[in-house]
Amino acid sequence: LKEDKSIVSIVEDEEEIRSLGQKVADKVADFGGSWTFIISFVVFISLWIGANVYIFLNKGFDPYPFILLNLILSCVAALQAPVIMMSQNRQEEKDRNRAKKDYMINLKSELEIRLIHDKIDHLIMHQQQELIEIQKVQIEMMNDILNQIKK
Repeated sequence: LKEDKSIVSIVEDEEEIRSLGQKVADKVADFGGSWTFIISFVVFISLWIGANVYIFLNKGFDPYPFILLNLILSCVAALQAPVIMMSQNRQEEKDRNRAKKDYMINLKSELEIRLIHDKIDHLIMHQQQELIEIQKVQIEMMNDILNQIKK
């Protein structure tokens, strides 16, 4: 029995092995692009400003221009952006591989369709030959019957 080595079976999704850095980048990108992050960050900033303005009467650990808060926000943005870009680059590579696999499967489908067309064309030609042979036999039989009637 011949073993089926189709492109589809070769192209099956293999489980991706990710490094710790890639896992962290994916988690940071997932969290950084969520409503949970946005809402929690708005709450954090509101609490920070509220504590410094209302509780410490603008004489607390970070008075009005909130320089420390700006520094924290800049650091978060500076660290979060490259990590998110790493995750996006990995996703882009996965998309590229998926597109390559889709192309291979589409190519295999096209080849299979061509093969089926060739088989159907062959069957039609073979069937036409058989029909011609049957018609010849029928004509001979009709000629024989006609000859018998004339006698």
